[in-house]
Amino acid sequence: MKPKSENKINISKVMDLTTSYLFILPALVIFLLFGLYPFTQVFWLSVHNWDGIALSKVFVGLRNFIEIFSDGPWWNSMCHAAYIALLALIFQNALALILALLVDKDIRGGNIFRVIFYLPPVLSGIVVGLIWGWIYDGNYGLLNHWLGFLGLEHLARAWLSDPKTSLTCIAVIHMWKGFGWGFVILLAGLQGIPRALYEAAEVDGAGMWQKFVNVTIPMMIPVFVLVMIMTILGTMQIFDIIAATTNGGPGYATEVPVTRILASMQGASRFGYACTQAVVFGVILLIVSLTQLRISKKMKQV
Repeated sequence: MKPKSENKINISKVMDLTTSYLFILPALVIFLLFGLYPFTQVFWLSVHNWDGIALSKVFVGLRNFIEIFSDGPWWNSMCHAAYIALLALIFQNALALILALLVDKDIRGGNIFRVIFYLPPVLSGIVVGLIWGWIYDGNYGLLNHWLGFLGLEHLARAWLSDPKTSLTCIAVIHMWKGFGWGFVILLAGLQGIPRALYEAAEVDGAGMWQKFVNVTIPMMIPVFVLVMIMTILGTMQIFDIIAATTNGGPGYATEVPVTRILASMQGASRFGYACTQAVVFGVILLIVSLTQLRISKKMKQV
């Protein structure tokens, strides 16, 4: 027979464990209802035809997945998103790195610059889209006004209504809004590099460029990979800026995967096919992320 003291300890442990589970129960219920259940429903609906209203859903197997391979507008939207992601990887992250390097030099007012550079990501994408829509406006936009002031009236146009310029204009808006969070992450990575490494490089006679190539870049590779992955994932899922400016137009010129999925749901009432597009889109993003992580690991081993 167990002593009373041991029984009290066991009861106390059970009570503590029960209390802990009760604390996480609300979060678990929310996750199951609004996270796991919708996630599984997307996969289930992707093999059905459903208009979003009817009670019955027609099972079609892999027919939706076969159809998506010949869906021209869908793959065009993927190319548009990839184009924006490529520009963001090059120009957005380059700007973020340059600004992070400058602020990391303990310049005067560095904390103020940190706040200023991080303001664009905090702003609502809809608000940013509306503001830039006024800047790009063909009639009274600020961009055309300054082009006229500089004597470049021949370059003025309705920037967001021209298929030749609309997608690049969207990319500029996205990069302006997104460089701030890359700046913060890169700055944190730079400040995590031991200063002793730079001092040792200076003793060996290394200049600013040699220190950047031989110290900063190798130490920052994990941070670069993180920023690249977040840039691609964030850019490929762009939606709010496009919704506030072009809504995918003119024509299909600025359509991206998210707007294409929404068009399949609301425009064509094909909820099952929209879920198929979402599944394929998710798999593509997963493959891109895993590929980048694999490349990062190989770079560390070199």
